[in-house]
Amino acid sequence: MGTRSISLDSPNSLYERNLIDDSDKVNRSEERILKLHESNGLVEQSSSPLKREVINRLSYSLSMKSHENDEIDLEGGKLVKDKDKPTRSKGVIRVQNQALLSGIAYCISSCSMILVNKYVLSSYDFNAGISLMLYQNFISVIIVSMLRFLGLISTEPLTWRLIKVWLPVNIIFVGMLITSMFSLKYINVAMVTVLKNVTNVITALGEMYLFQKDHDSRVWAALFLMIISAISGGITDLSFHAVGYSWQLVNCFLTASYSLTLRRVMDTAKQVTKSGNLNEFSMVMLNNTLSLPLGLILIFVFNEVDYLTRTPLLRLPTFWLVVTMSGFFGSGN
Repeated sequence: MGTRSISLDSPNSLYERNLIDDSDKVNRSEERILKLHESNGLVEQSSSPLKREVINRLSYSLSMKSHENDEIDLEGGKLVKDKDKPTRSKGVIRVQNQALLSGIAYCISSCSMILVNKYVLSSYDFNAGISLMLYQNFISVIIVSMLRFLGLISTEPLTWRLIKVWLPVNIIFVGMLITSMFSLKYINVAMVTVLKNVTNVITALGEMYLFQKDHDSRVWAALFLMIISAISGGITDLSFHAVGYSWQLVNCFLTASYSLTLRRVMDTAKQVTKSGNLNEFSMVMLNNTLSLPLGLILIFVFNEVDYLTRTPLLRLPTFWLVVTMSGFFGSGN
């Protein structure tokens, strides 16, 4: 009558059992330490108070370390190991394999943008590729600006020093986008994808001569197969168009030049920034913002203004929906 019965299924009983287990661990740790000291001849008399006190302190520190690695869940009555908990940093869960996820996201956005651009240029028969590029870049600037305003990302401020350093990269960037639009007008998506492999070959050659980077035989074998695939695809292409292939080859050279120039300018650009770093969002903001005035000039040079005033496509809501989607996909590249 004087004792209180404890339910085995209650959280309190689980908590008490965990405490009993912890005390057992301390006792076993103490016994192991005693045996270790006795085997080394450090304990001559087991009843020595001074040495017993030293051993007790060692065992106590050992038990405290074991308690620090465990977290007691009072609601569930369980011990949760720190290693079993997901890694968190300031409330945000870190995603593993970020490189793999970024690569997959890039492939999806790149392929989607090519397909949407091909649909706009061919199915809608839109003959203003520079204007399409300009609108896509404008959408990218809006997206990055909104993310920065919400505090989700950070970008470097646009200074004249940074603009002057980045201007050669941006000119090649605009040429790369425009030639891609022109080639998609005449070539199917499959051949554009195959011919883009030529870019890798040009980039590898540029790295050899500009940065003295050597490639092993396996890399050259893979590049050789890319060239063979491009030549085989061009020969068997029933819808061969010389103008489209010419624009695509120019696009390959500009794409490779963009990668090589970006590598050369990156270190100088970081030195003229306030933080000493230039992340991906800052580069997206730089490229797309600087491309807007250059794109406006090219629209007048190629006389696309007259076409835009006459085409009925600009009055179709579905057309604006599609080109806006292409802008969203383009911001992910």
